Amino acid sequence: MSVRIVASAKHAFLASNLAQYQRNPLLYSTYRGIFDFTPITKTRREFTQKKLVGYSMHQLYSVVADVDKYNTFVPFCKKSYVYDRKSGSLKADLIIGFPPLNESYTSNVTLVAPTLVKAECVDGRLFNYLLTAWQFSPGLKDISQSCVIDFRVSFEFKSLLHSQLSNLFFDQLVKQMEYAFIQEAEQRFGPPAIKSHVLVSNKS
Repeated sequence: MSVRIVASAKHAFLASNLAQYQRNPLLYSTYRGIFDFTPITKTRREFTQKKLVGYSMHQLYSVVADVDKYNTFVPFCKKSYVYDRKSGSLKADLIIGFPPLNESYTSNVTLVAPTLVKAECVDGRLFNYLLTAWQFSPGLKDISQSCVIDFRVSFEFKSLLHSQLSNLFFDQLVKQMEYAFIQEAEQRFGPPAIKSHVLVSNKS
């Protein structure tokens, strides 16, 4: 009797998942990603976006370069400590918390005011590779408080678990991250001069 009950339950489970897959194959692939920890072949992810925004290059540069304050407005950043500050560069220790994970890493940050902020992971405890870059260029000629952002995030986790999680939440995380800096600019400088417009967006 118990064998028949188990077999019947298993059949019902498989039938339910097949029906779910037929209705929404994307959801099924996400479900597989959570529970199936077989090796994945694509562990490096990259997101690039070019956007016209209603803040000047100097305003946005000042927000992105303010690494000391990342823990107050960047999603999942629990701590940000800056040291070894030099002309055009600094080092920063960051702790990121994405339940149930809390990890720390060190970045070398290159600063070229007001056009570039680039951060690269140097310690390798969490990432095999990590690059975050913000490049700022002039916006509309007739609106001084505008600029074009070229935003890039490229990374590869050392851990298979982190890679699986990044595959599930990568798009959401990078969009939240980029949006957080625009929100912080609004807190510091007031409403944008123009509505933001995405010019180019790519992910891989």
